[in-house]
Amino acid sequence: MDELFLDAQVREEIGRGKTKGLRDQGFVPAVIYSEGKDALPLKLSHRQLVQLVHQHRIEGVVINVRIKDDKNHKSRPCIIREIQHDPVHGDIMHVDFNQISLTKKIKVNVPVVTKGEPVGVKLEGGSLEHMLWEIEVECLPTNIPQEIEIDVSTLKLGDSVHIKDIAVPPGAEILNDPEAIILSIAAPMKEEVPAEPVEGEGAQEPEVIKEKKEVAAEGKEPEEKENKEKK
Repeated sequence: MDELFLDAQVREEIGRGKTKGLRDQGFVPAVIYSEGKDALPLKLSHRQLVQLVHQHRIEGVVINVRIKDDKNHKSRPCIIREIQHDPVHGDIMHVDFNQISLTKKIKVNVPVVTKGEPVGVKLEGGSLEHMLWEIEVECLPTNIPQEIEIDVSTLKLGDSVHIKDIAVPPGAEILNDPEAIILSIAAPMKEEVPAEPVEGEGAQEPEVIKEKKEVAAEGKEPEEKENKEKK
């Protein structure tokens, strides 16, 4: 995978009101966190950031942040810690980075992708169900796998793929439980056919209602006889 670079500037604007003004100017506020050092507030070009997001999967990969006027004149290798989005419009509102060492192992989540169409889906009417969409690995930042591909074409109904069944990416260690299920082929759902009513059952009245009618009828007879006698 090609190296990713992102330009940034040191941010003097601190506080909610000032960061809103930054966004109006086409910037996204950001922070770099580094072990043993103070957090460094930055501002990123919104246009460049969006372009990077659209062209690459940026979560769990090394991004070299180039800070304008940095005295060291070196880019800082970082991993995205969190991206905050506007809950209504989905715009990127803030980015947190973790600065890392290229010689120290880190833990990252790697996405799972499937290859092929399962036999259990194509011929047996089942469905492919994902239990895990990402797998946690530990490796050097330079060895982070872009994805973990699983060939599902031979899977039949009831088959499952566990963590222990997949090949470990070169230079990486998988941290998930070996027995954890990544995906499986589920049987098709059976439609329940409602039972047909027995002939004549629909015409019968419930016992309770029938009893009430009989009671009502019995109650009317004495009143009617009484009224006739009075007349």
